[in-house]
Amino acid sequence: MINNQVKEKIRIKAKTFFKDASGCHDWSHVERVVKLAMKIGKIEKADLDVLEVAALLHDIGRKEEMKSKGSFCHAEKGAEIARLILGDLKIDKEIIDRICHCIISHRNRNNHLPKTIEAKVLFDADKLDSIGAIGVARDFLFAGYAGSKNLYTGNEKILSKQKKNYSYTKEDSAILEYEIILKKIKNKMITKTGTKYAVDRHAYMKNYFIRFWKEVEGKL
Repeated sequence: MINNQVKEKIRIKAKTFFKDASGCHDWSHVERVVKLAMKIGKIEKADLDVLEVAALLHDIGRKEEMKSKGSFCHAEKGAEIARLILGDLKIDKEIIDRICHCIISHRNRNNHLPKTIEAKVLFDADKLDSIGAIGVARDFLFAGYAGSKNLYTGNEKILSKQKKNYSYTKEDSAILEYEIILKKIKNKMITKTGTKYAVDRHAYMKNYFIRFWKEVEGKL
């Protein structure tokens, strides 16, 4: 068990990694993921102590990854940093291992698969924040931060079929991120509760981009 005093120390330390972070991956994202993770975790009967700490720390490597234009995996780096933070707080090694597994496997784009219920819940909570109304807003913020010069290019549907990574390139746009990644998130959810929540968020997001293209064509 991790008491509230230790959790508060972790929260304060985690927040320092988000100073001047982009709005798409700032501290408010962490706060939303924590809320979602705890809500889903209670239903899925996860260890809420492990889950809460993992959610607080899950993106501590993100700002530096974005500054480096994706030259390393923030989940892997975040797990390394988290292990040091938790070790300094004298948390039991077995609990640290469980927390770090959640962190390293929360990302959609690496080879670390969530194996525990806590890791699966964190994965779902993080992905839920990337779709729906919040997800659309974050999508455009991320595209701008990554250097995209285009609101859209018109090539998104074609490029999405080529199975290449266009992040941080001139072809990148929020629309391309939707076509390559976001429209598929609903089908990657792991827990029953996360899947249930994803249905509504996906529908909102899908309808938004349908309308987006109608407005581009002057149909609305």
